[in-house]
Amino acid sequence: MKPIATFSIVAYDSGPEEWGVAVQSKFLAVGAVVGWARAGAGAVATQSYANVLYGPKGLDLMEKGRSAEKAIQSLVESDEGRDQRQVGMVDAKGQAAAFTGKECFAWAGHLVGAGFSCQGNILIPGTIEAMAKRFEEVRGGEGELADWLVAALDAGQQAGGDSRGRQSAAVLVVRAGGGYGGNNDHYLDLRVDDHPEPIRELAHLLKIHHLYFGEVNKDDLVPLADVAAELQALLARTGQYKGQQSGVFDEETRKALRALVGAENLEERWNGEGDQIDRMALDFLREKFG
Repeated sequence: MKPIATFSIVAYDSGPEEWGVAVQSKFLAVGAVVGWARAGAGAVATQSYANVLYGPKGLDLMEKGRSAEKAIQSLVESDEGRDQRQVGMVDAKGQAAAFTGKECFAWAGHLVGAGFSCQGNILIPGTIEAMAKRFEEVRGGEGELADWLVAALDAGQQAGGDSRGRQSAAVLVVRAGGGYGGNNDHYLDLRVDDHPEPIRELAHLLKIHHLYFGEVNKDDLVPLADVAAELQALLARTGQYKGQQSGVFDEETRKALRALVGAENLEERWNGEGDQIDRMALDFLREKFG
């Protein structure tokens, strides 16, 4: 069994009641093994010679009211391979804890802060300290929990990261009813399984997720009448619009724009109604088809 040498962060955001975990490693598809989270329970990162059962069992314990510290203690005490394990958890109340077995390959360790824990093994020293510092700097500011987690990963990589190199990265964020369709808690589950720069690619996927599923900023809507001529020219290039480029946003232009927006999966940004369009969707169409 190969060790999952990696660095990760688990964290809680009390505002939207979100729990998340982000990870990077010189290991194929690390997101399929390390990160676990459940709304109302917490988040888990299990690594080194990872005991995958720490994920579901840890979440079960925390869902029943056990603190992150007590959940880790219970799992580790019953695990004969504890000396090679590493785990970080944040519980339903946002309390964090971590464990690094004494036989984890150097450099290995963890750093627990208020509402988060950073941990890693086979690292360049200073990696987890850089992660914790960046997370504390950015959380509560621009963006959301997923952005802050990925920013922490990036800081860890900039400080040295996995001493063997890079291969995969992932970020998972859960909140009650936050998943597609509203009947599950997986608000965001993005993975880069094999890439020379996995954190950069993960940040790119996160940006796309925000485009497709993020909330529309009602203070940043663009009147369709102001960009009618531009849209008619763009839609003519894509083949959706066959009419005269009059500069008037008429029903034919609306129909063509609705078709393009649907083809690009941007319905959450503009539903085909109203006299304004979300600027993020407009900028995406400009960049892709302009």
